[in-house]
Formats: sequence, structure tokens, C-alpha cells
Amino acid sequence: MKGEFHAPNLDHELFPGHVTSDGNVVGLWLTDIANNWFVLDRLMLIRLLMTLILAVFFVIAMRSPKLIPSGMQNFAELCLDFVRIHIAEDILGKKEGRRFLPVIATIFFLVLFMNAPTVIPGLNISPNVRIGMPLVLALFGYVVFIYAGAKRYGFFKYMKSSVVIPNLPPLLHILVVPLEFFSTFIMRPATLTLRLMANMLAGHVILVLLFSATNFFFWQFNGWTAMSAVTILAAIAFTLFEILVVFLQAYIFALLVAVYIELSLHADEH
Repeated sequence: MKGEFHAPNLDHELFPGHVTSDGNVVGLWLTDIANNWFVLDRLMLIRLLMTLILAVFFVIAMRSPKLIPSGMQNFAELCLDFVRIHIAEDILGKKEGRRFLPVIATIFFLVLFMNAPTVIPGLNISPNVRIGMPLVLALFGYVVFIYAGAKRYGFFKYMKSSVVIPNLPPLLHILVVPLEFFSTFIMRPATLTLRLMANMLAGHVILVLLFSATNFFFWQFNGWTAMSAVTILAAIAFTLFEILVVFLQAYIFALLVAVYIELSLHADEH
């Protein structure tokens, strides 16, 4: 109805697969193949597209590396050097930074490329707004930091060093050990997951509301047409801010994984 605002519905993007009144399944593809093992929705297609773009970028950039890089190789090496110097080596030192660089770089670039579609016209949403991808990346970092500690100390000594604080009165261990276990082995992957998902989802919702409000004021609510100029400027400004968030969330995620690896490597200094 003209002059009536309807809040945008994100169900078809975040929770596809609902059945319409005529029995059609909306938002899913390949539903009749291999008992739905390969079913796809829009977010999964974007996820696969960005993974392909990331892989193609590095394959082309590094297909014939030269001693003095130029073009795409130069840009790719600058990106890798940023992760190496400002995340891996800055947190872990040169030796351990180089050792864990493949893990940290993989996480950084995957988060970055999965965040980017939120500001790409035609895609307009990050796959990280749904918990699956952030959870996989957090669990990947989780396995790596446990591996780092177990490799250095042995699994059981690492676990003990992570949860037992030396020189505490024995009775306090009853309280502190469960808290340390919860903080280290449950809260770390949980906060990694929720931080990334919540930030990307919040940004997407705000952009949807701003552009929807612009459409409403300009096309439907004639008495408030001038207000559309305010909302479209706000939408553009927030889009520019979201570009910063795309990079910042990738940086924070990779940085925290590096910090957790560093804490595991020095668990005995609890």
C-alpha cells in the first residue's frame, strides 16, 4: 500500500527453503540431487564464488613468481607481507610467525573475501552473516592453537598448564579450574564465531534498512521525498564504513587466532 512501510524480510536469505502455499521450495537449488547432499542456497553460492575468486587470484599471481615482483604478484606479496609482519610475526615472533603463517594467512584472506560481498553490488550480503562459515573458521583456529600447545608440551601437560594457575590455595582450584577451562576452550571459539557473525549481520541489516527507507521516502511517502536524500547519504556513508569493517573483522579474527596460538605456546607461563 502506498505510504505504508514494510520492514524488509531477510528470511529468504538467512533461512531459505520454506515451502510456499503452492508447494514450491523457495531459495534452494539442486534439491533433487543425491538426497539433498549438494543443495545450494544464495549464501552458499556466494561462498563458493568468493572461494573461487580467492583461489584464482593467488594461482594467477603466483603462477610464475619472479625475484623482482610486478603486477598481481607484487600485490599478492604485499598482502601476504601485511599478514606476516603485522599479524604473525608481530604476535608470534619471526620463527613461530613464519611457522604458523599459512594458517593465519588462510584465515585472514578467507574472512576478508567472505566479508567483501556485503558491499559488492549484486551480491550485497556476506556469507558470514550466517553462523556456519564463522564457526568453521573459529574451529580451524581452535584446532590449531590446541595443536600448537600439545605439540610443545604434550597434550596433558598443555591442558594442565592452561587451566591450573600455580601457587593458588588448593580450595581455589575447585573454582578457578572450571572457569579457566570454560574461558580457554569454550569462550575463545564461541567469541570468535559470534563476533564475526554479529558484526557482519548488523552491518547488513543497517544497510538494508537505510536503502529500504530511501525507497520508501522517495517513491511512496511523497510528503517526505526530501528525506530520501538524508537516508541515501547515510547509506553511502555507512557503505564506506562497512568497507572498513570488512577489513577490520578479518584483521581482528586473524590477530586473535595468532594471540591464542601464542598463549598456547607459552601455556607454562600462565
